[in-house]
Amino acid sequence: MKSFKIPRTTVERLPIYYRALLGMEKREIEVISSQALGERTGIPSAQVRKDLSYYGEFGRRGVGYEVSILRRHLQKILGLERDWPMVIVGAGNLGRALVNYQGFLRHGLEVRAVFDSDPRVIGTYIHNLRVEGPEIMEQRIQEEEAHLGIIAVPAEAAQEVADRLITAGIRGIWNFSPEHLRVPQEVILRNEDLSVGLMALIYHLNYSIDRGD
Repeated sequence: MKSFKIPRTTVERLPIYYRALLGMEKREIEVISSQALGERTGIPSAQVRKDLSYYGEFGRRGVGYEVSILRRHLQKILGLERDWPMVIVGAGNLGRALVNYQGFLRHGLEVRAVFDSDPRVIGTYIHNLRVEGPEIMEQRIQEEEAHLGIIAVPAEAAQEVADRLITAGIRGIWNFSPEHLRVPQEVILRNEDLSVGLMALIYHLNYSIDRGD
């Protein structure tokens, strides 16, 4: 298996399978078919089998997949079996919500530091983390050996923040600003523009209402 041959859409679906399998483990479901997994995730069973086949043969014909075993395989494939220290830049409403999100810890992700340039915010606490000023950002990133950074700042500050994160050693950026960031090829960038998703939802809702659906 060579990762560059695996379609990006397949990689995007792996967390969906993993989340579904976690839920099944909690309900003590031991075995599941590709059809049942597809129904739970809204993905056709043929696509489920094809996606998983890129990484090996996990199921048994006529039986299905052992939930706990497949979940552990996906955990390893996704890199969730190791700890991932990360930092957040921006301590506004969104940044605070992300710091407080407990779902990160379930996947080995831990926010180790949060930064903001607003003097009124620096020194305050979010959960158990003290908001720190930008002047020590590079130092703290290196101290925590963080490789992941979340950008939750206004668009006009986003590129400068990204540049500083990369210089400090960050190799994966989750960008919540609407700014189109320029990063080196070796840096993994994930854009999460909430307004774009909302506008797409409104578009479909608008046409659905117009058609009387």
